[in-house]
Amino acid sequence: MADTKHYDLIVIGGGPGGYVGAIRAAQMGLKVCCIERNKLGGVCLNWGCIPTKALLHNAELYMEAIRHGKDWGFEFAEGAVKVDWAKVIGRSRSITGTLNNGIAFLFKKNKIDHVDGHAKVLSGKTSSGPCRVQVTKADADYYHGSGGGEKVAEITADRVMIATGAAPNELPFAKSDGKTILSSFDALTIPKQPKSMVIIGSGAIGMEFAYFFNAFGTKVTVIEMMDRILPNEDEDISAAAMRAFTKQGMEFKVGTMTTAVDKTASGVKVTLAQAADKSKTESIEAECVLVAIGVKARYEGLFDEKLGLKIEKNHIWTDYKDKKEPTYQTSVPGVYAVGDCIGAPWLAHIASEEAVACVERFMGHHTLGVDYASIPGCTYCNPQIASVGMTEKQARELQREKGLKYKVGKYAFKGHGKAIAVGATEGLVKVIVSEPYGEILGAHIIGEDASELIGEMGLARRVEATIEDIISTVHAHPTMHEALHEAALATEGRAVHA
Repeated sequence: MADTKHYDLIVIGGGPGGYVGAIRAAQMGLKVCCIERNKLGGVCLNWGCIPTKALLHNAELYMEAIRHGKDWGFEFAEGAVKVDWAKVIGRSRSITGTLNNGIAFLFKKNKIDHVDGHAKVLSGKTSSGPCRVQVTKADADYYHGSGGGEKVAEITADRVMIATGAAPNELPFAKSDGKTILSSFDALTIPKQPKSMVIIGSGAIGMEFAYFFNAFGTKVTVIEMMDRILPNEDEDISAAAMRAFTKQGMEFKVGTMTTAVDKTASGVKVTLAQAADKSKTESIEAECVLVAIGVKARYEGLFDEKLGLKIEKNHIWTDYKDKKEPTYQTSVPGVYAVGDCIGAPWLAHIASEEAVACVERFMGHHTLGVDYASIPGCTYCNPQIASVGMTEKQARELQREKGLKYKVGKYAFKGHGKAIAVGATEGLVKVIVSEPYGEILGAHIIGEDASELIGEMGLARRVEATIEDIISTVHAHPTMHEALHEAALATEGRAVHA
């Protein structure tokens, strides 16, 4: 590549925001380059969304066969089934290679140049010239590398889109070492199954790893500072999840803070204190501890300091919270940013949609953009958890502050035909609707196929359907989707199978 090559758009980051934005720009006729310091696909395809789902599927198969095999007529002699841990981990890693190649093919198909290296924005767009980006050889630090290696190229563009994602948060007294103090990155390639593990944080990442390791027999203890697990979910869903995962053998300590992590000869000692009374302490010993306390933006070494990039709450500032139709413009002229690096919600599907909206808007096209009030969130353990819209707690707050009138419909899977047939009777559907018009304010599911079922409610909210539209839609029988119909009927006190 010539050092002076010019593009219409340079995309920095090849994850779900970056590669989707690059493809959409190319579809619109732009000359595009994507700079990625590691593998195409970013965290999602390589160290997050996809490989974790491969591991979780392994765990589900094992749980069904070994723990519940007798229910299905399968019996295994003691010691007859062995887990090849290397293959369990190896399968998830091989999947990422397939997806990397798939994105490379899409880039080639759309005539997008791919540059391998660490990008640094030297200047934004000015009256005297385009944006300038320097590419250097990337160092080995996947999450916090800041470049500084041998110069690969210096290229220019009319616009730059930043899509560099996020990195796991660390506790200041428990920095990841990849052995006994783990991040989600480390947990994906752990070479040996630990006999015991403490997981700090019970959000989606923490609970998915808790389910995976517990399924294979690791003694798992989950620590949560809030008063319930999965604290962003509806309270009824959190309570149902607590019951389900406790039954599976996990131990939970909620309302509990982690105050110290010390390495020992056999692993780690984790010191805890009650959030409400820090004088009440205890300690737990385990082979390792996994820190799963959220993420923060990745932008180390990404901008020349003299550009004065505006940072807000450890994320790159854009106008996405300030405007009804955001442009995703940063404080640097000609430079845009999307996805996890600009802040919550930290979800791959949001990064992709933000990237598309960003490109279409700077190209002057009308686009509906991202409906931030109707974003589905999913946790992929078993039972699965999925939600869209407001929780009942949020509805109560609006009731108190603004006089919102609402009603709730619930339907448990324990009496649901398809759920009984497939042995998945744990869980429920909960729908929150406004009165008197039946606007769907929120939907919450825990149970079989929750991550697939939530799409119906997401679409309903997007097209402003009412609960009567759900009720009057014929749902195929027997399906798990019928549970949504029953929950909708329950809002009017006429559920049939409950």
